[in-house]
Amino acid sequence: MIYRYTILYVASVPDTLNFYQAAFGFEIGFLHEGGDYGELLTGSTKLAFSSHALMATIGKEVATTPPAKPSYELAFETDDVAAALARAVAAGAEPVKPITEMPWGQTLAYVRAPEGTLIEICTPVG
Repeated sequence: MIYRYTILYVASVPDTLNFYQAAFGFEIGFLHEGGDYGELLTGSTKLAFSSHALMATIGKEVATTPPAKPSYELAFETDDVAAALARAVAAGAEPVKPITEMPWGQTLAYVRAPEGTLIEICTPVG
């Protein structure tokens, strides 16, 4: 068994894909012709998005607004947190936590994507 993908539910799949492409440089791997499902090329595990509207048509009840205190985050690893943070903010991300050096040797910062997802931008650990 392998971990294939994570799907986040969003209002607009094309807008979300465009943000992640601009903010983090991920290529769009797939966008369904109806615009309700899409995937980013993020390595061996895909990050996918499905629209609230599509979920409603197939009978899935999903949250349509992000929680004020999320129970998850996405983490994107880079060697240059400062440059990645600047790029994300320029693309529309909301800064949440400035660049911080952690005791375990990792540098990180946090942003919130326009659709509400909390994102950690970090260096490799150690």
